Amino acid sequence: MSNALADTIDEVIVDPKTYGDEHAYHDAFHWLRQNDPVHWSEPADYRPFWAITRHADIMAVELNAANFLNDPRQFLVTTADEDALYEQTGSRKFAENLVAMDNPKHKAYRALTSAWFGAKSLRSLEDEITALARETVDRMIDTGGTCDFASEIAAWYPLRTIMIVLGVPREDEPLMLHLSQKLFGSVGGADGMAGMVEAFNAFNDYFSKVTADRRVNPRNDVATILATATIDGEPIGEAERNAYYLIVAAAGHDTTSSAISGGLLALLRNPAEMAKLRADPDLIGTAVDEFIRWTSPVKHFFRTAVADCEVGGKQIRAGDSLMMCYPSGNRDEAVFEAPFDFRVDRKDAKKHLAFGYGPHLCLGNALAKLEMRILFTELLRRVEDIELAGTPTWVEASFVSGVKSLPISFRAAQVET
Repeated sequence: MSNALADTIDEVIVDPKTYGDEHAYHDAFHWLRQNDPVHWSEPADYRPFWAITRHADIMAVELNAANFLNDPRQFLVTTADEDALYEQTGSRKFAENLVAMDNPKHKAYRALTSAWFGAKSLRSLEDEITALARETVDRMIDTGGTCDFASEIAAWYPLRTIMIVLGVPREDEPLMLHLSQKLFGSVGGADGMAGMVEAFNAFNDYFSKVTADRRVNPRNDVATILATATIDGEPIGEAERNAYYLIVAAAGHDTTSSAISGGLLALLRNPAEMAKLRADPDLIGTAVDEFIRWTSPVKHFFRTAVADCEVGGKQIRAGDSLMMCYPSGNRDEAVFEAPFDFRVDRKDAKKHLAFGYGPHLCLGNALAKLEMRILFTELLRRVEDIELAGTPTWVEASFVSGVKSLPISFRAAQVET
């Protein structure tokens, strides 16, 4: 990174356009790791924070949940938007979901659905997800050999999986896709808080109707669990319930679709790795971890220090905000061998921090990996000669972002389905 860019590092790491350039944010974080890995940042239009860019420091902060709270700051939002939210709601928290909760509340609410997202429940879903992956590849092949893989394929497959988990009918998927993309595109994007609030209110309206239905017509789905959930014998609050629906529906979709698109793009740009995976399908588990490390769809979360302490040799004061920079941790040279090399057989791929770490490890991480493993197994078995057919583009958002458009050409393989 040039000295000129180093002088503007604070603005670079908060600018949504940085995350629309796959090289820009990696260059910025590489400079920080090398020169100022725990960096005090005072960008214009944002409250100041510490940028935590090394793998070990991110792990240390996330493991110490007693001293580093999720409340009240979860992600980058301009000071103006934070103030506007406070005026509307009396809180600087966007939603009372798992991401915003700390113990003991977080532990109690996470327990409501942890079994559903555990190994036993996922085994019961595997056949349904496999059928969905086959249907997804069928749809891809039916395009006739060219498609935008990001918008036409990767955006829909994880969405449908999450809708199965929640029990949402297929005809409502376009609405869920629109709302989740609007929500995450607004966080650290052009629409700002207004777009977030609009999407969140629409989610609330939709899932209020779902809740009413499940109380009368319970099913074997997460919506029924949330509609009838109690903690310490008391029904959970409406705000917490609606926020829970949102985090399952939106977070479980947009992040996985970004990892799928980014994973395929990495394979296309590294044909030797594509050939390696085709030759040895048993590598798929390791390859999926590498897809996730490589793409890091969630770019950051925040923590707030409870007491004065030290992180990475820097003195942190009580009340300071810390930004956990996951793409940086996932390219940390101290942890990953040749971190800027994409390797489907990477031995250290599981060390990635893309799902977070510690008590707030992503609840749906096993489901996301299962979805990706099944889809890529089906895709590589049935589709050949996949090539880029245009220039990929990226979402410009500082919180959750990834490939926006991935034009490809391909040929269907002659195999039994």
